Amino acid sequence: MTRMRPTFSFLTLSLLAASFAATAQELPRILQDGQATPYLPDFSYAGYEFGLASLPAPRGKIIDVSDHGAVADDALDDSKAVLAALEAAHAVRGPVRLRFPAGRFILSEVLPISRSDIAIEGAGQGDGGTELYFPRPLRMIDKSDRLAVLRGYLVDNDKRQLEPRANIDEPFSEYSWSGGFLWIKAPGIDAGEEYGAASERIEGAAVATGVRGETTVVLSQPTGLEVGDVVSIRWASTRGRDSGLLTELFGDHAHEAGSRMWENPERAIVVQTTRIEAIDGTKVRIADPLLHAIGEAVPAEIEPWRGLTEVGIRDLAIVFPEGQDFGHHLEQGWNGIYMTDVFNGWIHSVRVSNADSGVLTYNSGNLTIRDVRTEGVRKAHYSVHIGSVHNALVSGLQVHNPVRHALSVNTRATRSVFQRATVWQDPVIDQHAGANHQNLFDDITFHVQARRANGKAVYPLWDGSGASYWQPGHGRFNTHWNLRVIVDSGAAPDEPVLLQGLEEGPEARLVGISGNRRFEVDYRPAPYTEMLNEAVHAAPSLYDWQLARRRR
Repeated sequence: MTRMRPTFSFLTLSLLAASFAATAQELPRILQDGQATPYLPDFSYAGYEFGLASLPAPRGKIIDVSDHGAVADDALDDSKAVLAALEAAHAVRGPVRLRFPAGRFILSEVLPISRSDIAIEGAGQGDGGTELYFPRPLRMIDKSDRLAVLRGYLVDNDKRQLEPRANIDEPFSEYSWSGGFLWIKAPGIDAGEEYGAASERIEGAAVATGVRGETTVVLSQPTGLEVGDVVSIRWASTRGRDSGLLTELFGDHAHEAGSRMWENPERAIVVQTTRIEAIDGTKVRIADPLLHAIGEAVPAEIEPWRGLTEVGIRDLAIVFPEGQDFGHHLEQGWNGIYMTDVFNGWIHSVRVSNADSGVLTYNSGNLTIRDVRTEGVRKAHYSVHIGSVHNALVSGLQVHNPVRHALSVNTRATRSVFQRATVWQDPVIDQHAGANHQNLFDDITFHVQARRANGKAVYPLWDGSGASYWQPGHGRFNTHWNLRVIVDSGAAPDEPVLLQGLEEGPEARLVGISGNRRFEVDYRPAPYTEMLNEAVHAAPSLYDWQLARRRR
């Protein structure tokens, strides 16, 4: 069982004062207490240590790649030396740091990371810092079986990209949303559940009752769980189309749930990775509020979580050669970081150039991804992708490259947050179906080029993509807070711009959409909307406001 010790730090008094200076009348109605207030998740638990601790300071034994023969800026391949240093780091007992000095290192191998308490660190992501240069894509060099389940799924289901007008009829690439050159994966975990693979059942227990938004659950019987254990609470559609879970997820739109939501009663549709804070008989207190109610109509199980903890990457650049992309789902695998199977992980101050995807995540909890910059000329699939992750915080993301899905919450992503991002080219909020729900887009700036449709200026800001069998585009309570839309072209100064999201999900919250034009919104199904054409000055960041209130 994985156990974590909670650590805490506190906001300054000045931040608390700023957060609570507004009166109740100045705050958006949805933040004001009252029985009529629509439900709003508490997103402040997202991030490392449930939002309550700063990222850890560098610690542990230093393994320098230079000591194993890697030489910066010599135009020679450093793969063997770096892999030797990485192997030495994996052999260290206790925390360890794999260090790259300043300069360019040429690498033509995947760097696999499969242990806890490890940090990969460079000398900075800017000019004069550390650059990891990968001249060849994963399709050429990844000969492992790490994606065997996904590859089988793509073949068995004949997943193909069909674009007759572009003369494209090609199989999907497994690297469109998986794999990376810094590849973090716990040994012995097969994460192919969503592709139809049978998941290995581990010893757990049924949860008898629990209330959405509270932190206490009652188990059916005592278990061997202990305070500090990291666990997963798993909900499945045990009664097929008649499952109460579908109503929890989609409300009045439960009947629209695609077949993947209900066809397999063993497949977990919702997974909340959390930590046990207290045990009193069969009563268990967990570290963050329940995503859903638990009871006879909506059963759930609690299981020990297996995976890595305290894995971080900081202060370096990942660079790929310039080049064109070959089309959607045909990516060759110029992917930077693939962080899977990690609880309490972080990526900090990283630049990724010319990637198919800068950062991909999977099967993880409580990640902080801070101050990442993606750039380049190749059209990417994702900048930072959050998929099958609970409580991820992506803060300070800068997207300067063309990206198909600039800000993406994907299959089974829950209570994750994109905060203070800026997207400079063709921005899209991608709510990628697959039961992603209770996610937050917070204090975001978009630079858009309005388009013309039926004589009006329009822009599709939301793109409810994803396969039909995973629809709707999202579950209940995805929230969009204080979005600034800067129209760089395509609409006269006095012309309204219609922001579209035509295939999204139920009971979204849209609070505070403003910018340099007057906006109208066509979001389907109809969301709760407040403060259209008005910035949220009283609480510019919902995440910060909720975190300050929680700490207070």
